Amino acid sequence: MNGAFADVLLLLAIAVVLVWAFRRIKLPAILAYLVAGIVAGPDVTAWIKDPDEYHFIAELGVVLLLFSLGLEFSLPKMIAMRRLVFGLGAGQVVICSLLFAGLAYLFTADWIAAMVIGGTLALSSTAVVIKQLGESSQLTTRKGQATVAVLLFQDIAVVPMLIIIPLLASTSVEVSIWESLGIALLKGAGVVVLLMAVGKWVLPHIFREIARLRTDELFVLATLLVALVAGGMTHLFGLSMALGAFLAGMMLGESKYKHQLEADIRPFRDILMGLFFITVGMQLNLMVFLNNLHWIALGVVLIGLIKMLVIRALAGFMDEREEDAWGAGLMLFQMGEFGFVLVSLALSFALLPQDIASLLVGVGVLGMAVTPVIIQRCRELVKPLLRKVKTTAADDIQQPDVSEPKRVLVLGFGRVGQTVSRFLTNEQIPHLAIDHDSKRVQEAIAGGANVFFGDGARRDILKAVHADQVELIIITFAEDQKALDVLKAIREINEHAEVIVRSRDDLRLEDMMNAGATQVVPDTLEASLMLVSQILSRTGIPIRRILARLDQARRSHYGDMHGFYPGETTDMDPEKIDRLQFLHAVQLSDNAYACGKELAQLGLDELAIQVKSVRRGSDEFSEVHGDFKLQKGDVVLLAGGPRAIEAGESYLLNG
Repeated sequence: MNGAFADVLLLLAIAVVLVWAFRRIKLPAILAYLVAGIVAGPDVTAWIKDPDEYHFIAELGVVLLLFSLGLEFSLPKMIAMRRLVFGLGAGQVVICSLLFAGLAYLFTADWIAAMVIGGTLALSSTAVVIKQLGESSQLTTRKGQATVAVLLFQDIAVVPMLIIIPLLASTSVEVSIWESLGIALLKGAGVVVLLMAVGKWVLPHIFREIARLRTDELFVLATLLVALVAGGMTHLFGLSMALGAFLAGMMLGESKYKHQLEADIRPFRDILMGLFFITVGMQLNLMVFLNNLHWIALGVVLIGLIKMLVIRALAGFMDEREEDAWGAGLMLFQMGEFGFVLVSLALSFALLPQDIASLLVGVGVLGMAVTPVIIQRCRELVKPLLRKVKTTAADDIQQPDVSEPKRVLVLGFGRVGQTVSRFLTNEQIPHLAIDHDSKRVQEAIAGGANVFFGDGARRDILKAVHADQVELIIITFAEDQKALDVLKAIREINEHAEVIVRSRDDLRLEDMMNAGATQVVPDTLEASLMLVSQILSRTGIPIRRILARLDQARRSHYGDMHGFYPGETTDMDPEKIDRLQFLHAVQLSDNAYACGKELAQLGLDELAIQVKSVRRGSDEFSEVHGDFKLQKGDVVLLAGGPRAIEAGESYLLNG
């Protein structure tokens, strides 16, 4: 027991360090777990003597992963996207599986291993691709939707693959694979009917009763029990435990408890899945990987080319734009996390040799490692293939007359940009908008809007619309980073123009002001000001005083509005945490270090902390300066970043 405890402790320590390091360089956590397994495995440090001891716990991780997949499975969404899901997605999985299986058979001469390899390589990484699409703001684009549709079908295709692999292992001479598959389908149909009946008539009553008790522990236990019982039931029928968990998740995914169930199961799923990927890493033969690194790299390129060409051909047949077809194919080039699941399952049934399994894991690791870079640079990588087509597409858009500079330039023609444009049109102010969405530009021009097709971050485009001569420029992009890039490009060619920038919140306000913005308008803070103006107006405050208050807030760059009191639901995303501004009240005890000292002596500015106010008994000092002396019992309201607040509190109390 002590040895097992030490092993788990060691694995957790390695995983924590590697996940931190990989996330710092924007790589998926899955890769960190795989590398942790390689480090702890027999080929590097041999700290873990027998990886098979953790097989059952790792299998639970797969069960919970499929349960979560079932929860997220949306039948209405699949029906709405059925053309892409069952056309592009199904075609990609079937064609790529057959092509990869055929190539694998040439090297292995084993059709069972070839079938496993074909199905494994046909899948892509749902977790990595969806996350990168969201971070690069491509999720709602047409190529993003095509990519999501293919991933959705791939996730569905995992389920029959999990059924077929055990059948391939148990097939004997007397019983054909088709007969075994028919029996398995009958068993599966029976299990599905049984689980669906339980899900429709039993589980809603159970979870309704649990929800009434408002006991989080009971909800978590019930969720785990449902997932494991469903998995155990399919296991009894000779099918995969993961299949039962998927069906259970799909049943509960349509209930009103879906989001609560997903939140409850996520910590267990992530920890156990991490352990699963660690065990996969332990199974990687490092010498095979290093000796065949050139073949693995070639395999990643070849697999990516085949997937890209297949998706391009299918998408072209479905009349998708060529840019979207190439882009979707490029983003799905890698092997996915479910590929590791299938490799591990095939190894447990001895369907794959250890060396080939190591090569497949190597292909998956290398492919997922470069995926973030590929998706971020998707447009640049696809551009050479689209040079002629893209020129034609741009020529199809009837560009407005830009021979003379307009009075106002609006960069970004989304909902906010269109609203700004309407008001400028109503006041007969000459203006020009720029947007890089060709469909939106075509629709807008057809509707009579004055919109130019182009990327507002490119200096040649800005010069073409005379941005170097315009006196007022408005940046309306929803993504703060995009707005910041455009702002910097503008200031390189125009230093005198007034530039008003829209941002989502105040996280990048200081960066934008430093980059040359005349005024930054954060959506969140402006919404607060509008709400306050309505409230003050209804309480009888004169409109002049209200307008003066609003003007003062804007002129001070929302100075009094920065910082808020965090709560349990506050988004503590590690990528945002350093830019958040919190408020925190610190009460000075009798022996506090700051008692009797002036603020100037304390030098809180060096800690990047601002004292917003000091409350002393019933008195409130809202404006305090360097000569203000603190006393015991004072409540000091600090504003600053989370880490700075923590350091400031410690300094005020302990020195």
